[in-house]
Amino acid sequence: MTTLLVIAKEPRPGRVKTRLTPPFSPEQAAALAEASLADTLRAVAEAPAARRMLVLDGRPGPWLPPGFDVVPQCAGGLDARLADAFARCSGPALLIGMDTPQVTPDLLTVDFADCDAYFGPAEDGGFWALGLARPEPALLRGVPMSTPVTGAVQRERLVAAGLRVRDLPRLRDVDTVADARAVAALAPHGAFAARLADCTAAR
Repeated sequence: MTTLLVIAKEPRPGRVKTRLTPPFSPEQAAALAEASLADTLRAVAEAPAARRMLVLDGRPGPWLPPGFDVVPQCAGGLDARLADAFARCSGPALLIGMDTPQVTPDLLTVDFADCDAYFGPAEDGGFWALGLARPEPALLRGVPMSTPVTGAVQRERLVAAGLRVRDLPRLRDVDTVADARAVAALAPHGAFAARLADCTAAR
């Protein structure tokens, strides 16, 4: 069975979701990040997994449900931190971020029986999920992160390595206020949508 990994930052004001300020305050942006992370962790907790791991920059808080192993992120760029997360796994693993609170347990229920990798493209050109039947950190190191071609470069890495790649649905990351509104509409009953409504009403 698969290890499910979530790579995340502790939702502290000024450190997360800075592109939401303005119109929201740093405290509101952090509250939205916390809600996004909570929804993500809830989906992971409800999906079948051999192990659930939170790869965290910072310290865990009351938003962390039971059943997760918490490990610190290593130093370096995002490519190095993603690579290190996979290096902690000895078998099939699927890694996601904290920016897609609309994710569901069904999307995270993967089977590597007839593929070597899963790739979840994001609308901004990145990726929201990456799964490897045999974790190989070198497949991530050196990939340019946070660019419009990040996803294309990462997927080509997988193909060039001879892996059979299965694509997951394209999802939208929450980076901007427009993203937040669109994602909340897709998951109107989640913590993120409720927090966005509260923050909007408080403006």
